[in-house]
Amino acid sequence: MPPERMVIEAYRHQLGDLPKWLSGLNDQRVEMNKKIAFLSGFGAAFRERIHTDIQLVPGDNGLPLATHRALLAARSEIFKNMLESEDGCKAPPSETIKLAELKHEELESLLDFLYTGSLPREKMEKHVYSLFLAADKYAIQYLQEFCERHMLLYLNSSTALDVLEISDVCSNKTLKDAALNFIVKNMEEIAFSSKFEVFAPKNQHLYVQITRAFFMDIKSKRVTGV
Repeated sequence: MPPERMVIEAYRHQLGDLPKWLSGLNDQRVEMNKKIAFLSGFGAAFRERIHTDIQLVPGDNGLPLATHRALLAARSEIFKNMLESEDGCKAPPSETIKLAELKHEELESLLDFLYTGSLPREKMEKHVYSLFLAADKYAIQYLQEFCERHMLLYLNSSTALDVLEISDVCSNKTLKDAALNFIVKNMEEIAFSSKFEVFAPKNQHLYVQITRAFFMDIKSKRVTGV
């Protein structure tokens, strides 16, 4: 068979499998929607306080939030250790845990994420930094990645300094490199903003890093002739 004919036959074979492939994709989508609906019951358990057995207390003197010890332990090794006494026995059901670094709304968003694995965009925009810090402190990797994606997706002149600051606190190189690069590329707009005036004296080591990155960028452009 001539090579051209072989290529045509190969494409025809692939196209013949297309309906089967599309049907498989649709089956996967349906199965995924079923799984999401099934898991959404956890969110209902949180919102309706079904059989909760421990309370988390925010640091702003807000009302405590009832939750489930098993879920906390499953989502975070840190929480798991906090829920166990020194002899390995579980703490009494009446125990409360105070998370002083989180305000009531932030704590509620954290629990919402732990139960559902997601958050509405408006909640992420409002609480992403506090949630990222909580995820780092309590070793909740999926929440860390979720927050990181959000910060990278919505990185702009208004958020770059905040992202740089929080990436430094949490030692997140991906965020830090992205924020530094963005600041350098938009140096004039950011350096002359009122936000930068507040940021610089409070974060002198980061101010030095921004300055060095800016001059390194200028030097690189001179060498490459850009």
